[in-house]
Amino acid sequence: MFTQIKTSIKNKEAVTVLTRKFGLGAENVIARIAIACSLQSGVKFSPLDIKDSGGKEYSKNVLFGNLYPVYASIMCKHYNIRMSDKDLPRYFKLHLDDGLEKIMQDLKDNPNLVGFDYLFDKIELGLNEIC
Repeated sequence: MFTQIKTSIKNKEAVTVLTRKFGLGAENVIARIAIACSLQSGVKFSPLDIKDSGGKEYSKNVLFGNLYPVYASIMCKHYNIRMSDKDLPRYFKLHLDDGLEKIMQDLKDNPNLVGFDYLFDKIELGLNEIC
């Protein structure tokens, strides 16, 4: 079990920039979205792929709120692991950093992105893949 997750140093600024750009309120919102975007992309990491951990720090409760079991279940399904797997926190960190980098790249590619339009497009893309 874990209590804290930290982004990479590079992604500390990304959290602030994206939160401000998309008008999301608390910084944990973009972190949750980043994890979901990374998972939705289908990428899988090795637990050894960890980058530095010198960035924005989130406690488990702040990052997930009461939704931790949902996020953990999705992550476990993605990696075919158990909730007790020692690498589960590493996977969260990897997908958090990956998602932030993906969203920042989307913003660099299209600086006129509007937060809710971008998020609705991501949701629609995800729903189209399911249906």
